[in-house]
Formats: sequence, structure tokens, C-alpha cells
Amino acid sequence: MAISDADMVIAWKNVLEQCNLRAGEQVAILMSDDSNMQIVNSARIAVGLLGGVLTLIHLPPINGDVALSRDKSGYVGKTPLAFNTAALAGLKAADMVIDTMQLLFSKEQEQILKTGTRMLLAVEPPETMLRMIPTPEAKAKVIAANRYMEPARQMTVTSKAGTDFRCGLGQYPVLMQYGLADEPGRWDHWPSCMIARWPDEGSAEGVIVIDEGDILLPFKHYARDRVSLTVEKGFVTEIRGGVTAEYMKAFMDSFDDPDAYAMAHVGWGLEQRASWTTLGLYDREAALSMDSRCFAGNFLFSTGPNTEAGGSRDTPCHLDIPLRGCSLSLDGVPMTVDGRVVA
Repeated sequence: MAISDADMVIAWKNVLEQCNLRAGEQVAILMSDDSNMQIVNSARIAVGLLGGVLTLIHLPPINGDVALSRDKSGYVGKTPLAFNTAALAGLKAADMVIDTMQLLFSKEQEQILKTGTRMLLAVEPPETMLRMIPTPEAKAKVIAANRYMEPARQMTVTSKAGTDFRCGLGQYPVLMQYGLADEPGRWDHWPSCMIARWPDEGSAEGVIVIDEGDILLPFKHYARDRVSLTVEKGFVTEIRGGVTAEYMKAFMDSFDDPDAYAMAHVGWGLEQRASWTTLGLYDREAALSMDSRCFAGNFLFSTGPNTEAGGSRDTPCHLDIPLRGCSLSLDGVPMTVDGRVVA
């Protein structure tokens, strides 16, 4: 169901206030040809209402001739900022960037954040954004989860489907997402409520089982059969199963990059307002499906790049796979049990 422009402006004003936007701050909205213009236009108005100094930066899309889908997460890390020094300089000079193009996993995003610029990604449908508008309560849940994640040195994940996975933690920083870019140098994504971390290099080991009904991103479909992944020394070394396994492997092989098979971030969802069901209700090209990534109690694991955490793997192949029914522990302390968050 459509969202009115008025409701979208009110929501943006709420979120930008929570992001601590102050009158006189420099705000850049980064956009491309496929940006959602209701998101762009309502953000423009909200920035003006709060007294921000606005700059619009519109860059042409790239990668359309090499990506296998129109999904923004299907080919990551390569952006037009790599060739546009003027635009990059403008974004570095801003106090806050609203990203409607998607710079995720790019070197340029890290360069911008290191200047102290805060950045908020906004690419989901307006309906999804309003249903999961960031709140202080959601932020508190993520911060509470980080009291366990930050000092943890081992994550273990099991499931009745057969998952038996473990990895070391501590080499890379924690990824806390609660939908607000409210501190200097902070990146976040509206909507989001989840926590994750990249395993220590070479430490990820075990078996991860994708069961029927689990979600495969960026493919945006529910697994039709069971898939078993063998993980050794930080890499997926074998994918076994039926057509779903064949599909995954064919996609990953198409990048011709061994790093496509590296384990990337692992964590769990905390958003009670997100739903496992919404993937089947939206046009697949209309959304990234943050519902899938952050619904409460999921075990979200990914493959591919680690540049967002300061690593060197910049492969454009990135899979996010949220599983249901898993039990996740940090140093033996349960965070989820059979797919339910432990309070």
C-alpha cells in the first residue's frame, strides 16, 4: 500500500532528528538514475525543515552490463565514485550523506566515513521504511546485544536441520545496525535492527545447512530444497544439494573469484517488526529485503567481501542468507535458541 508524501516527510524529519542533524550542517543526498524519487524528495524537504544545507549529487549507474541482476546487492563494491573525484570530495566534505544509490562495500564509502561524515543508506520501499522506522528501543536492543558480541571470542551455531558451525571473533569490529547514523563516521541502513561480525581469518569451520523455506539473497527466493555447505579455514569448500545448490554455485562461479566463497559477516536479527513472509509479497526488484536480513531470531551469514570491516577482500559477489530455527551462542552464552531471541 502506498505511503503519502506527507507521511514520508514526517518520517524523515523524525529519523534525521534521531541522527542528530543540526541547523547549518552540510547534507549531501547521493542518488542515481534508479533512486526512489519519493525517498529523495521527502528527504530533501526534511533536511530543509531542520535547517540543513543541502547538496544533491546525481551519478550515472554503472555495472549494468556485467551484473546478473538489477538488485543493488547482487554486484557490490564497484561504484561511479571510483572515477569521480569531484563527487567524492563533495561527499567527504559533508557532515551527513543520505545514500539512495548504494555505496555498500566500496572503498569510497570507507574513505568518506573516515573523514567523520555520517552516512545513512535508504533504498528500501517507503512502505518498509515506515513500518520499521528506527526507534530508541530498537537501538537499545542492538546495544544490549553488543555487550555480548564485543568481548566474545567464539560464535557457535547449531540447528535441527544439521547446522554445526563455529568461528573465532575479535579480529574485526562489530557491525551494529539500528537504522541511525547518529555519530561521526557512523554508517547505518534505514531500516535495520541486527548485529554481526566478520569471523577471524581462517577460523570459520563446520557445516551450514540451508533448509527448505530459508531465504537466499540476492536471489530473493525461498530455498526449495535442503543445501549443505562445508566451511573450512574460512571458505565454503563444498555446496551439496539439489537445484538450489546448483543455482548458488553457478552464480558464485560466474564471478571467477575465489574470494566469492569466503565467509563474510555472521550475526542475528533483532527486529520484531520484520517478517520472514514479506519476501513473497513484494516485487523482487522493488526491495533489498531488509525484512529477511533482520527478522528477529534469524542466523544471518554471508559470503564474499570484508572491506566494510577494514579487510582486503573486495569481490563484488555477496550473498546474504538468513536461516530460521538456529541456536546461536557467544562463548557458550545463548543469544538465540531454535530461532528465538534470548531476552
